Amino acid sequence: MKPLRIPSALGLLLRPSAAIPTISPSLQNQARWAHQGAVTAPPAIPPTTPFVPDVDTFLTLIGRGLKGHASKFPTWEALFSLNTDQLRELGVEPPRTRKYLLRWRQRFQEGKFGIGGDAKYVENGTAYLRVKEVDVSPILRRRSVVNVPGSKTVESMPEEDLGKIKGFKVKGVRTITGPYVLPAGLERARVTVTEGMWEDKRGHKIDGGERRQAEVRFKKRLAERKALREKQGFY
Repeated sequence: MKPLRIPSALGLLLRPSAAIPTISPSLQNQARWAHQGAVTAPPAIPPTTPFVPDVDTFLTLIGRGLKGHASKFPTWEALFSLNTDQLRELGVEPPRTRKYLLRWRQRFQEGKFGIGGDAKYVENGTAYLRVKEVDVSPILRRRSVVNVPGSKTVESMPEEDLGKIKGFKVKGVRTITGPYVLPAGLERARVTVTEGMWEDKRGHKIDGGERRQAEVRFKKRLAERKALREKQGFY
């Protein structure tokens, strides 16, 4: 029986590699091209907006001192195409600042703007706001905030040309409220590009932050007890 088993085992080991599927050269090329395309595909460059027309304005809005790096980005396309290694070579430091810039780039590409970012009519960095009134019923009037050119009124513009804008409310009859809103004459308000108005504020660590808080507070209590004992004359 053994002579019969040995050839069969050798046959399994020495069997031609036909059992292993081969990939045709054309499929290999397609896979390689697909991989190269995924790696080298340039990021999408979003268009500028009336409220964010250039690099300087974008960096001013997101804050954290990034306005000081504006000269390192000669064009809008450069701002949205450089990767993290290239940003480091340009001197955008520390790493958390680069990550913050990349995060805001992604938001802007997705159309997620900060306050005033969706304004349709902007003059020298200022968007003017007015109250739009619609009679829903004989006893109910609905008020909302719209964006119009500085010299226009709501009544003088067609309904489809009124700029919708988020983040603002009407208080009382005609008072517009919201972040960074300032009065701008009779029955209108304005919001102007301001440094850091889109900034994500960093939290402040209290007693060493979450990980070290218990240890820091324990040491503080020990120091207070020691100081109290020394004050009472116990050493």
